[in-house]
Amino acid sequence: MSYNDADVAAAGAAMDKYRGGDGGEIGAALVVVGLSAERAVKEARIRDDMIRVAHRAGASLRQLAEVSGLGRKGVTAIVSADATETR
Repeated sequence: MSYNDADVAAAGAAMDKYRGGDGGEIGAALVVVGLSAERAVKEARIRDDMIRVAHRAGASLRQLAEVSGLGRKGVTAIVSADATETR
């Protein structure tokens, strides 16, 4: 795998964003936590989008709750958000 200068600069900027002024273990841990949080938000958006797609295709709220690990209320809120967004 190869990286260009822009990729390296972007990675460094992302790390600096979370590290702040802390160095050593604390700074490294803050970087990992920050980047993991960003990824979790992205993954949740993808999951929610796929819940909406599956529901429109006919999956039941029960099925979606079971496979997502969310409760039915959570799945219902995600699916309901789709209905309000498309109006």
